[in-house]
Formats: sequence, structure tokens, C-alpha cells
Amino acid sequence: MKKNHLKIIIAAFIIGSSFVIHSCSKDDEETGTIAVVGIAQDPSNFKGEVTNGQVVTLDATKVYVLNGPVKVKDGGKLVIPAGTRIVATTGAASYILVEQGGQIYANGTVNSPVSFTSSAATTGTWGGLIICGKAPINTGTTSSSEIGNSTYGGTSAADNSGSLTYVRIENAGINFATGIKFNGLSLFGIGSETKVENIALVNGAEDGIQIYGGTVNVSNIVSVGNEDDAFVWTDGWIGTGNNIYTKRKTSGTGNTGIKGINNATNIAATPISKPTISNVTLLGGTTGESNAIRLESGSYASFKNIVISNWANGFNLDSTPTITYINGQSKIEDVFFDTNVTNKVVATGTTIAANTFTEKADATGAGSATASPAWALGWSTLQ
Repeated sequence: MKKNHLKIIIAAFIIGSSFVIHSCSKDDEETGTIAVVGIAQDPSNFKGEVTNGQVVTLDATKVYVLNGPVKVKDGGKLVIPAGTRIVATTGAASYILVEQGGQIYANGTVNSPVSFTSSAATTGTWGGLIICGKAPINTGTTSSSEIGNSTYGGTSAADNSGSLTYVRIENAGINFATGIKFNGLSLFGIGSETKVENIALVNGAEDGIQIYGGTVNVSNIVSVGNEDDAFVWTDGWIGTGNNIYTKRKTSGTGNTGIKGINNATNIAATPISKPTISNVTLLGGTTGESNAIRLESGSYASFKNIVISNWANGFNLDSTPTITYINGQSKIEDVFFDTNVTNKVVATGTTIAANTFTEKADATGAGSATASPAWALGWSTLQ
């Protein structure tokens, strides 16, 4: 074979205690094809670590069977192209954890989302996706995630943990330990340079999405059929949530549409949770917990363009700091309360002032009032 006809590039990667040799042709080099490395080499047994300096790129033509935890370590990058499917074997050992300093790039498209689901295709049969960053929290300078015991928090408000776009996470929420379940998506101390948009959390056994402090901004969030809260924040989240559509199971299984917490053990902890929430549709079920939006444990927030249907309470304000921040302060604007909402705004032991909220009969919420928003159709399972 002529020397200039085939250029051999030898790459050795340590996997466990063995070496794997890859060769790339000149054609591969010219077209930008990258040899599959590390834990991506066997799609039927997807588990292990993405280590410092390693970039692992999945192949969208393959179905990856998640057989155990995947951990993206500090300095590692996991790249998941549009259309990639990751199917988890059932059990609490099947989850993906991005540690501080690690990055995940799961970038789907409206026609080819990245999808995570369970082989059982039933609620709560695998873990979920957990990302830990270096942005500020109010439970200490740093803390440890309850799942994976991974450090999160710090002083880097603009920390970048990667990018999630057009991602669907289904059937997550299995028990990790007694009293601890996975959420669909858990964001621990995530910074503002991390991109989180067009995310669907579907049929999980715990919260759809929970944000633990940080400064991340999220948009185009669908959280439907989850058995606990649809959208939760705690631990000092200061960011924005824009275009949020939630819907409980028709049976009424589930709790709040949105729950906001500052700090469960110290309501005065700083930084105080204070997100700006806009363009939201919250659809209740028929039974179960009664609050479309509940703010507690000292959380602040402001709301605009909200549609609430089929809940006993539209807004439930609990804890003195929360009530003081919102009551009479015009923090709730342009809300459509459907006729099946019994109480528009309630507060523990307090009369609600007239200028606490404003109503708007033609509020659009997430885009189409009580109907599925156009931006969510198809890729998120909404029709």
C-alpha cells in the first residue's frame, strides 16, 4: 500500500486495565470523523467515566444501553448529538452524573431530540440526569448532592456545565435510597453560562426538574405526568424561568405545579432564592395537592403572564419573608385564573392586599393558554 494513500493515526486509550487501538483513514481525517473512544465504544454496555481531558462523542445512529452510572469527571466532556437515544436498564444504578468541572453537550433539534428513557418504559424505573456546577448556593460555600455525593456550589456565577437543548427525559425517578428519589433533571449550583432550553420531563416518579441554587436560566420547559412537583427551586436560585408548561396526571397524582423554596432549614440564608418566572401554563389534575404555585421557606420570586387551571389554590404563600416580599408588592402580574381555581392567592395568616396581583383574561401563559404550546409540539410528547 502506498505511503500517501493511507495515513494511520494510532490512538491508545486506557479502558479499565486494557488498551484499545483505533486507526483513522485519511478520508476520516479530512471529513472530520473522530474515532469513538472510551465508554462510547460499546453502545450495548454504556457506563463508566469520562475522565479529565477526554471528549466522548456518542453516535446518533446507535442506541446506547445505560447499564450503570456514567460520570463525567472534572475536565471531561460528554457530547450527545441530535437524535441519540439512551435507554437505561431498570434500577437505581442507571443514571448520568456530570461533576463539577465536567461538561455535557446534549444538543438535539425539534425533529431529532436527544432522548433518555427506561427499557421498562414505565414511571420511575431508572435514575435521571444530574449536573453539578460551581455557582453560588445558600447551604454553605459548597455542598454535596444527595445522589452521587458530588460537590456543588462555589463562587463562579458564570460557570459553564455545557448545553442541553431539545432533550427529553422519561420514566426517571427511581428510589436511590430510603426517602431519596431521583428527579428527571437535577441542576446543582449551575452557572449562567450553561444552556438549558427545550427540555421535557415526562412521567417521572419524583420532581420533573429541580434547581438547587446557582444562576442558571432555563426556558421552554415541559414537565408533565410527574408524580411529585413539576418544577422546583431551592438553595438560593437566582435566575430566570421562561416558557414553562406543566400538567399533572389526569388521575391527580402529583403535587404542586411550581414549588419555590429558599432554604428548608434556614429561611434567611443568602443568597435568597429570587427567580423571575414568566410565560407559564399550569394544569392540575382532579385530586391530590391543591397548589398551582407554592412559595415557602423564605423564597422570593416574581411572576408574569401565568395561566392556572384546575387547582384549588393559584398561589399559596407561606413563611413571613415570602409573604412580606410579595403581598401588596405587585410581584404577580397578568394572571388568568380559570373558573375551576377556587382561591386565587392565599397566604398563611395574612389578608392579601389588592395590589398583590393583576389579572389578564387573555394571558397566553406558555404560549397557547391552556392548550399545548406550539414550541413544544412533537419532540416533547405533547400533541
